Amino acid sequence: MSVKQFRITAPQRTYAGKELADYKRYKKFLVEDFHERCGYTDCSHFWFGGKTTFQIDHFKPKSIYPALETKYSNLVYSCSYVNRAKSNDDSGNYIDPCEVDYNAHFYRDELGNIFPDKKSDSAQYMYKKLKLYLKRYSIIWMLEQLTEKKELLRKYIQEFGDQEAKDLYLEIDYLFMNYLKYLKAEQ
Repeated sequence: MSVKQFRITAPQRTYAGKELADYKRYKKFLVEDFHERCGYTDCSHFWFGGKTTFQIDHFKPKSIYPALETKYSNLVYSCSYVNRAKSNDDSGNYIDPCEVDYNAHFYRDELGNIFPDKKSDSAQYMYKKLKLYLKRYSIIWMLEQLTEKKELLRKYIQEFGDQEAKDLYLEIDYLFMNYLKYLKAEQ
């Protein structure tokens, strides 16, 4: 089994403005700081319907820590699936995606499936509780890999002009673009 890095670019909370009265007003900053990706799965919000479908997770639950409800340092940009699975869990077993390198706790196989490092109790807990084993996360990872490879192939064809490669690219692009149109129509 080939092991892949969990994420390339780690999220980083950079908002340094005044504290806002409503945590939902931080969303545009979270979108940027988390690179349009779920802090826990590293999946792009694009594949879930964009930023309107993504949610704001309170790393420490607001129901238990009301003083942290509007603290930017406690917020995580998250897909709805993970945010709901985490809910009000205050077990202390979660790894803050901005404070700790997730590559030290999670990895992917060659199909993009997420796995916890066996030495990390927190990663193993999160894997089960957040259902990081679900196929949707590997499918999204594979779609992103396909997008990157498609772009590399396009550049190669431009540079070298190989007709067989060009025909293959056009066939792949046709199927892929139809799928993207379908996704966009659903949003």
